[in-house]
Amino acid sequence: MNVKYRNYNNVLYVMLDGELDEHSAKETSKKLDDVFSTTISKQIILDLSGMGFMDSTGIGVLIGRYKKMKDKGVSIFISNPSYHAEKIFKMTGLYEIMPKIS
Repeated sequence: MNVKYRNYNNVLYVMLDGELDEHSAKETSKKLDDVFSTTISKQIILDLSGMGFMDSTGIGVLIGRYKKMKDKGVSIFISNPSYHAEKIFKMTGLYEIMPKIS
């Protein structure tokens, strides 16, 4: 999983590219934690347009990051989910805690 990011107008844009599953979860969690801890923002937008696959472990990664950032008063939003990710987010109710934006 490749993690790219940029900070613009106090919003952190994070692009995830690859597969978020049990094989990449630990490394992706660490990368996201590093990015989130070094950038001061009140909002994070996760761009999932490059994410080809996500399983339940990947959902756990995102929920874990959500919990950490919620404690800091930072909101996380989802942008450009793939068809597969969209189905998962709708089925699990993740959009209720990390809303989808255009």
